[in-house]
Amino acid sequence: MDTTKDTGAPSDDTSGAIPKTKPKTTSKTTPKKSTIAKTTTTTTTAKATVAHNTTVAETPESLGISEGVKGELSREINQMLSFAVYNGTIINTDVISLIEDSNVENLINAHNMLCKNIAPATPKSIEFTRKLRNRDVDKSLFRKLPIIRNLIILAIIFLITFVLTGSTEGVNNTSLDLGVMNNSGTSLLLNLAYLASVSGLGVVFYLLKNVSSAVKSGTLVPEDTIYYIALIVLGVIAGLIMSEILNLYTKDADSINLFNKSVLALVGGFSSDAIFTVLQSLIDRLKSIFAPSNS
Repeated sequence: MDTTKDTGAPSDDTSGAIPKTKPKTTSKTTPKKSTIAKTTTTTTTAKATVAHNTTVAETPESLGISEGVKGELSREINQMLSFAVYNGTIINTDVISLIEDSNVENLINAHNMLCKNIAPATPKSIEFTRKLRNRDVDKSLFRKLPIIRNLIILAIIFLITFVLTGSTEGVNNTSLDLGVMNNSGTSLLLNLAYLASVSGLGVVFYLLKNVSSAVKSGTLVPEDTIYYIALIVLGVIAGLIMSEILNLYTKDADSINLFNKSVLALVGGFSSDAIFTVLQSLIDRLKSIFAPSNS
């Protein structure tokens, strides 16, 4: 009789006792394209920041006159020399030795000498005149300079207005003597248009002469266009002020006639710049009286 007890020890066949588990496979996660793009962008930004900081750090060491400024000085010197030779202007011969040396100090001294020789022309006006002369060689000066064309057109408009308003029955000695305060309606409108046209003729007459002199002397610059437009408006206003407002303070009202008001409007338009200067000086004097400076 087999008295050996079954102790439950595991037998050699362990497949039933301990189940085999499959090892977990570690899957490699591929980063998304957007993550890669963001990382690349961040890296690029970091590099750009480092480069920018390096440039900023190197800026104090690179201070000085750049080669572009030297080239600008040389170009303007050549243009002023060409302008002086073309117009027969006397040049200081000391400029030659200064130009031969590329030293910045010598170039600046040569530039200063030439600016004195060609005055009142300036490097800016010389360059602007040169561009006008070289632009559209086949065109006439009238077509090259829009400011002259516009002034001539304005002169024709003012002249037509002067003739049309002066030939109407509403513009006469009596209506002009009434002035702004005592006149009204169509008669007042015609009288003001007549005086404004006379003032406009005066200021255009002044500007055409000024532009012709500027072209001849080579002092015309692009900014003159804005100045001339403002001066036309000031001329019309100045003519109306002199012909209407100043006449209110005359002693003899019978002495005010068509000729006197027309002359005042013409003078006001022609001398609008001078009138503005006088009024500005008066205002400055009043300001100095009522509001003295602390110094």
